[in-house]
Amino acid sequence: MKMREKLIIKKQSHDKIMWRSHEPSRLETFSDAVFAFALTLIVLSIEVPKSFDELAGLMKGTLSFGFCFLVLFMIWNTQNIFFRRFGLTDGRTVTLNGILMFVSLIYVYPMKFLTTLFVDSTYVEHGEVLPRMKTGQIADLMILYSAGYFVIYLLFFLMYKNAERHSTELELTPAELYETRTTSYINLINMAISATVIIAALIVPAHMAGMCGFIYFLIGPAYTICYSYRGKRSRLQFAD
Repeated sequence: MKMREKLIIKKQSHDKIMWRSHEPSRLETFSDAVFAFALTLIVLSIEVPKSFDELAGLMKGTLSFGFCFLVLFMIWNTQNIFFRRFGLTDGRTVTLNGILMFVSLIYVYPMKFLTTLFVDSTYVEHGEVLPRMKTGQIADLMILYSAGYFVIYLLFFLMYKNAERHSTELELTPAELYETRTTSYINLINMAISATVIIAALIVPAHMAGMCGFIYFLIGPAYTICYSYRGKRSRLQFAD
């Protein structure tokens, strides 16, 4: 048995929705190329260091790159699982996935800027040390980043709702339909939190706008509560 097939069987054994697609379609291959290009955009400005001082400065950006890579990997993995589960290539799925690819590419820029800002709030130009942004621009950055985050998970929500519409065609079992429906609702958590950040950034004083980012730490507890509640209901309804 091929290694890929072994990995698929192992992954599918932990998924409550049977995988209806094992091999990547042309749509998914294109999506993978877009994600690879997005990663390229993240490292595009990195050059081979000419001295140890440049190397030390470059290593400061490792944390920024690591965060960007993690976020893009999470988006890619969510999209990959969706296509493995349902294998849909209908017009609505193609359209939503196309928009997801476009937004992901644009999202790279505010995400890279925000993470770089955490590492170093200044940059050097013509020997002069300059701030990366003004205090009054922090709220705009939080809104821009959160808007991208909101749209990405809105698209995942719509993709899962579309899969729910095709439940008869996909022959989803009641347990699979429940998993599909509740997964779409879980995406609402990310949407609600990012919307909260946007509202907070619009309301709080400009010098406190950066603190709005800490609202994203609510994702962990919210996921824990939601998955726990969903698991209990699933076990009661389907005795799994």
